[in-house]
Amino acid sequence: MAEKVIRACHLYGNLLNTYGDNGNMLMMAHVAKQQGVAFESKIVSIYEEFNPDEFDFIFFGGGQDYEQTIVSKDLQTKKEALTQYIEDEGVILAICGGYQMLGHYYIGANGDKIPGISALDHYTESQEDNRFIGDVEIHNEAFNETYVGFENHNGVTYLGEGEKPLGTVTTGYGNNGKDNGEGAIYKNTFCSYLHGPILARNPHLAKRLVDIILDKKYAK
Repeated sequence: MAEKVIRACHLYGNLLNTYGDNGNMLMMAHVAKQQGVAFESKIVSIYEEFNPDEFDFIFFGGGQDYEQTIVSKDLQTKKEALTQYIEDEGVILAICGGYQMLGHYYIGANGDKIPGISALDHYTESQEDNRFIGDVEIHNEAFNETYVGFENHNGVTYLGEGEKPLGTVTTGYGNNGKDNGEGAIYKNTFCSYLHGPILARNPHLAKRLVDIILDKKYAK
């Protein structure tokens, strides 16, 4: 029998790595290896084509406003392919800026409106002279799982049609400090503001993502 393999896309991995969130890819590789599954990763960056048929998993991290502005412009060239991937229930983990750019737009620290790709129905405003900073704990009722992490974001995100939070906030602020939601889930797209990186601090979530990928790819 041929070896099982997860083909991963690290979207803009050479530009977006705030708070060491590249560690999420290392954790995915580790969990896959524990299950006897090969993990192959490839960076797809600016001026490069994204082919949704080539990948089983996408990691989309965050960066500073300067890098995210560059990415936002290039991302429009990948909008159709990424939206198709999401609608076909491809598995994505999007953190912070990546989370914001999958939505309609986000407002940068200088007040500029940075367009997303509207693949998910959320949007992100900015706070004036304030950031959400600190430890976070959330609970996902559907999975009966608790996730912990660290948040540091000026943006306040509001979910839209078809989206549900990754979890309910028990400690911290979450998406906007108002509705007790943190992150988003749409089909097999998982989004969060949690750093740490989130998968290193929550290996059970990494295992869940790996299991979804393997079930989608091999359980036929």
